[in-house]
Amino acid sequence: MPEVSTVARKTGRAELDEHSLGVNVSEIEAPYKLGSRSKSELVSELRSKLAEIPGTNIEIGQPISHRIDAMLSGTEAQIAIKIFGDDLTVLQNIGNEIRSEISEIPGIVDINVEQQIGRPQIEIRPRRDMLARYGITIPEFNSAVSTLLAGEIVSQVYVNGLPYNLTLKIEDAARSGIDKIKDIIISTPTGAVPLDYVADIVSTTGPNTINRENVSRRLVVAANIENRDMKSAVDDIRSRLETIKLPQGYHIVYGGQFESEASASRTLMLASSGALIIIFMLLYQEYKNITKALIILLNMPLAMIGGVLLLRITSGELNIPAIIGFISLLGISTRNGMLLMSRYSALALEGKPLKDILMSGSVDRLNPIIMTALTSALAIKSSAPGNEIQSPMAVVILGGLFTSTILNIFVVPIIYYVCEHKRKI
Repeated sequence: MPEVSTVARKTGRAELDEHSLGVNVSEIEAPYKLGSRSKSELVSELRSKLAEIPGTNIEIGQPISHRIDAMLSGTEAQIAIKIFGDDLTVLQNIGNEIRSEISEIPGIVDINVEQQIGRPQIEIRPRRDMLARYGITIPEFNSAVSTLLAGEIVSQVYVNGLPYNLTLKIEDAARSGIDKIKDIIISTPTGAVPLDYVADIVSTTGPNTINRENVSRRLVVAANIENRDMKSAVDDIRSRLETIKLPQGYHIVYGGQFESEASASRTLMLASSGALIIIFMLLYQEYKNITKALIILLNMPLAMIGGVLLLRITSGELNIPAIIGFISLLGISTRNGMLLMSRYSALALEGKPLKDILMSGSVDRLNPIIMTALTSALAIKSSAPGNEIQSPMAVVILGGLFTSTILNIFVVPIIYYVCEHKRKI
């Protein structure tokens, strides 16, 4: 792809790393520089190309967002559908059914069912009747098999001053196949017998990994969101999965970014309400006039109009950075209203007529208000690295200040004129 300059791959992690991954997991870092195509077009082509690689699950994101997702849900995806139950096969079947259901939802991408594959293994099943005949207890049997096959450290030896573990176990050639394992001799109170006499040794398969959460087996179906807001996407997923009948003892838990977003939204809503009350109290304390305080607060809905419109034209997503942008917009628009109102009050103290106050005050404060609005355009370039958070804030603030600046010059003076004219009458 022409936008990608270089590619680096990291497979697995160091043993003591906080984000340790297996050797079957790789992270590919591909720094890119956008040209004629947008980021969404680049990612769309990347997904279509990587989807052609058989036997792989692909998740596209960024290093920081992946770490945040891992802390929130244990997976490096925005949405994690966790299935809990006892039988791994049943969990896998439910996961595949969920994947087929949500794959039809618009905006859901990178759907991955946690990999569960059978790995070949040799299983040694003790025959209790034969163990009793030869006088071997289960702990003795387990200890003998563990020592012979896995080894047991019995001492240490020093070579050139360096310690090395001395491990007791059977030689590798004697355990290289299932037939040779059957012929391994173990000691009993009545004499030595082959392992095959007291145990069934069979070749079988077992799961490559078993993940647990809250003392229950867990399988995760992960997915990302593209070109839509997360809340509506999760609502669509919930409605689709209501049709799936789960066996008794199995249940689904939803996790991921949307949980943190919902919590943050509630917190921001309370903070916004508190901020509005404090702003009104401060304005009243400054002007000692409820009418003037309300006129200044009129800038808030005027600013919200532009913020909502520009956000709808650009991304159309109301995320946490955009909500923070709206909160900042309320403060900035209030400050612009204070600039205008303070100038009106100063000219009124000079004894000028009401119409001269409005004309002179509005002209005097036009440049400072416009300068405040234009500075927000500096962070509007969302394609630059690191602008994923500040760009939605800048979009909201720039759009809000655009309408607030225009309406502030016309609406606020008219409302001020009407209120002052009625007061004088």
